Amino acid sequence: MSLSLIRNRLAFLIVGLLISVLLYLLLPTIHPEKSSTSDLLDLPKPRAMEGKVAVLPEGNVSLRSGRVEGDSPTFYREAVPTQGFGTSKTGRFDILLLHGQSFTSKTWQDLGTLSLLSEHGYRAVALDLPGYGESLESRVVPEKGRADYLLRIIETLGIKQPVLISPSMSGLYSLPLLLQHGDRLKGFVPIAPVGTKSYTKEQYKLVQTPTLIVYGEKDTNLGTQSLENLVKIPTHTVIVLTGAKHACYLDSPPSFHKALLDFFAKLK
Repeated sequence: MSLSLIRNRLAFLIVGLLISVLLYLLLPTIHPEKSSTSDLLDLPKPRAMEGKVAVLPEGNVSLRSGRVEGDSPTFYREAVPTQGFGTSKTGRFDILLLHGQSFTSKTWQDLGTLSLLSEHGYRAVALDLPGYGESLESRVVPEKGRADYLLRIIETLGIKQPVLISPSMSGLYSLPLLLQHGDRLKGFVPIAPVGTKSYTKEQYKLVQTPTLIVYGEKDTNLGTQSLENLVKIPTHTVIVLTGAKHACYLDSPPSFHKALLDFFAKLK
């Protein structure tokens, strides 16, 4: 092999090495996607209240969810009126919503109740009671402990003297609270609740909590049965949703929501 041929091959190798080094040095500047992807991993997450998962606000409403720990961990959703994220818009009382046996807190979200109440200036909190929804694995609360269970939820979440909305099965929780600690409630909205026969006329007469009794016109079972007992509460008013069945709020959401807002407006 001639000396000139060896020199030519060495020259080609050196040029190739130089090109490789230049490409290596230039790659970071011509592939910004790499740095931008890694930066996304370090973006600050929305600040959540302790024990909660925050969701960015929709319009003037902040939607959040979380879990109250304890013997029976309880999942909840809430909608809060805002002026910017996380700032309460008014000093109005709060609303606490329970649910029936076939439903969960998501029912109130899907129905638009949480957002509607929040848009009108109320903080609305809906629970998944133990054994239901996102609280499915939680230990069911014994009968004698249900009033205290709700009080613990109210205190833990800092719920101001709420109006308690209680359909069907949730009467097993709301009625003990009403009868034992009615002074802790701003108002009570029973919707054909179970368990009304467990209390006497004298017990109902002692209740001073403003009460809006709601039931569906076609609910001839629990609707009429609970009505017979709840009308013994001195401070009650009654709303019948025309053509509606047991879960009357699902059959006539506009009428149901109007009844709630009218009732809330009368509370001092």
